[in-house]
Amino acid sequence: QVQLVESGGGLVQAGGSLRLSCAVSGRSFSTYTMGWFRQAPGKEREFVATICWYTNYAASVKGRFTISRDNAKNTVALQMNGLKPEDTAVYICAASPSTYCRTHQSEYSYWGQGTQVTVSS
Repeated sequence: QVQLVESGGGLVQAGGSLRLSCAVSGRSFSTYTMGWFRQAPGKEREFVATICWYTNYAASVKGRFTISRDNAKNTVALQMNGLKPEDTAVYICAASPSTYCRTHQSEYSYWGQGTQVTVSS
């Protein structure tokens, strides 16, 4: 059983930064592809970033967000810089047993509860 717990969300002004973290319990963390998704009120969940042996980002966050992982600590982080009001959403960490980076939520087997990020203008 894999459990994911996010932290680090909060309220920030436009242009500011936040760092989200996801702690993962369970074995074989280093073999999982990890991803971040987000869901804004009234909108569908959307892909943000993923990391396997490379990284991939949604076009809307590329150049502003950075995903990283620490296999020794079983954690994955999302550094968010240059935040915009449209980045406001619940950010959710996910794990996929796939060897390759995945961008679709159907390819992820385990999900956290999410952490709220609110960006004020």
